[in-house]
Amino acid sequence: MTHDGVVTGELDAELVGEVLDVAEDQLSDYPPEVQIVEQNGRRLVLVGTAHVSQESVELVRRVIEREQPDAVCVELDQQRYQALAEQRKWESLDVKEIIRRKQLTTLLVNLLLAAYQRRLGHELGVEPGRELLEATKVADELGVPVVLCDRDVRITLRRAVRKTPFFRRIWLLATLIAALFEKPDLTEEQLEELKQQDVLNELMAELGRFMPQLKTTLIDERDSYLATKILRAKGDNLVAVVGAGHLKGMRERIEAGEEADLPSLEVIPPASKMWKVFLWLIPTLILGSIAWIGYTQGTDAAGANISFWILANGIPAAIGAILALSHPLTILTAFLASPLTSLTPLIGASYVCAFVQVYMRPPTVGELRHVGQDIGKIHKWWSNRLLKVFLAFLLPGLGSTIGSWVGAVGIFKNLF
Repeated sequence: MTHDGVVTGELDAELVGEVLDVAEDQLSDYPPEVQIVEQNGRRLVLVGTAHVSQESVELVRRVIEREQPDAVCVELDQQRYQALAEQRKWESLDVKEIIRRKQLTTLLVNLLLAAYQRRLGHELGVEPGRELLEATKVADELGVPVVLCDRDVRITLRRAVRKTPFFRRIWLLATLIAALFEKPDLTEEQLEELKQQDVLNELMAELGRFMPQLKTTLIDERDSYLATKILRAKGDNLVAVVGAGHLKGMRERIEAGEEADLPSLEVIPPASKMWKVFLWLIPTLILGSIAWIGYTQGTDAAGANISFWILANGIPAAIGAILALSHPLTILTAFLASPLTSLTPLIGASYVCAFVQVYMRPPTVGELRHVGQDIGKIHKWWSNRLLKVFLAFLLPGLGSTIGSWVGAVGIFKNLF
């Protein structure tokens, strides 16, 4: 018989060998940014993307369709996913609530990072984050669950801001704004190089060299967070789509089976006790100095120093509001609020001015929708109402800070 057990077995062995050869050939054509990890009997395919590369979009679809995974993990949190999927990231923004929660700086940093990435995406002809959205679309087409593995971006930014010293925060903000307005002429070679990078994480790594606190929060912590969520995802065959900058750190943690304590990575650290003491010490010294001047030099001298404090604080803050082309009531608020808010660390003149500005001139839906494009154009900062709120936050706050130091030095001199 031609179909006896021996012949059939030989044919089966040959067929299995051919199938394995084909499978090996298919896997071998994956580029280096696709890495496969075998971990406790599970197959994890890690796809590193550039976030602004059309090649990354196509690669994500090809890998997921070929692997037919049990689940697709993506470097997105719920907020970013909804923003990409529904295209309404800024339209539903409640600016007043953000100001009440003192999260305006976090929002501004988020906007600057998004705008920086969008500008590079425009150079490369692809919308930032499209490869992550593509991963969710392919998963939906295949009926495969999607696992959102990233930490809430608001928590990430707030942890980064809180862990960064005050003056370095100013440096960070200035660096991001400067990077946004730079208009480099990119050569074809540079464009091709950008297509192979996770540009946002490249920026974070560069900043991390100057501020280790940023690298720890924005890169290392998220490596741990992403790796843990992937390890906890259900299924034996997974595809994970993440920024290329996370591949090395994630892979090390996944291969080691190292899971992080996720709740501890979601806590916003409080300000240090020494910083709180310092914030209360300055106004205490100023008020104490005025009282001492009144006791030793008379009430007229105390009154003159109070007037000096009001003018030294109020005028620079008001000038900042004027430079921001703020509403007249915002300018008046800057002058009146700065001398008072400078004597308490509970709230700054910048937040008071921003709240008044957004109350008097609330951003329109159209302005919220286009803020990502407008933020990269200098003149738009004075025409887009949301960006003008940022100006009404930054410039009076800067004026108030300058005025506080001038006022404090003047009063301390008058002690003698």
